[in-house]
Amino acid sequence: MSVSWPESGYIAYPWDADTYRWSQAARVVGQAVAQDPKMIETWLQCEGTWFVGVDALPSDGTGAIAGCDLKGPFLEQIGQRTDLHPAQLSITYPGYPRPRAGESDAGFRYRRNRDAAHMDGVLAEGTPKRRFFRERHDWILGIPLTETTPNASPLVVWEGSHRILQAALQAALDPYPVSDWDDVDITDIYVSARKTVFETCQRRVLFSRPGEAVLLHPYLLHGVAPWSQTASASKHGRMIAYFRPVSSESSRCKIRQK
Repeated sequence: MSVSWPESGYIAYPWDADTYRWSQAARVVGQAVAQDPKMIETWLQCEGTWFVGVDALPSDGTGAIAGCDLKGPFLEQIGQRTDLHPAQLSITYPGYPRPRAGESDAGFRYRRNRDAAHMDGVLAEGTPKRRFFRERHDWILGIPLTETTPNASPLVVWEGSHRILQAALQAALDPYPVSDWDDVDITDIYVSARKTVFETCQRRVLFSRPGEAVLLHPYLLHGVAPWSQTASASKHGRMIAYFRPVSSESSRCKIRQK
């Protein structure tokens, strides 16, 4: 199923009873995951202020968790899936951001001042860091699990940035056969495109509460804002579940998406 994307590159869904039921089932499981010593050792970063939680929620291929099916108005756009990875459990706590282990001073400044803005699937590797488009996703679905104030490290996006990043990736990868795309260094063109986004696109805070959801275009630049000194949340922090299904082989060969 193809998503009909607005010019902004995202869709924010209002409160829905089915989405809320899923969020509360996932919240209970997520709280246990976040307290598991092995999970803490693996995923708690930024001096204890960010639980990265990749594939940490034990949801099944349909997105169901703890006997609760993944339902909500977003299904009208994305349809039912049976190939979803376990959801990411992203949790921020008071004080975010603090430096991540091994992060340079410049990297931390970017995290603090630019919300660690990134496009999913563009991975930094090596020393010095070089970027490669290793993963292609169909979309990104975020569902908040806990109640917080709006300034507790909300999701932020740059409206329309997916168009700029699409064009940049197409320019970088078109000269090469698809089989070589994973190994093409896109660092310079990606950084340049990101700079253009910061100069021309509106930064938008997408605060949402349990029962609501947000669907992002896979090429949309997005990040996490710092935790404000006046923000408040429960001891479980700002907790969001994210699904980002890997594109099929045919879709992965395409840069342009509607």
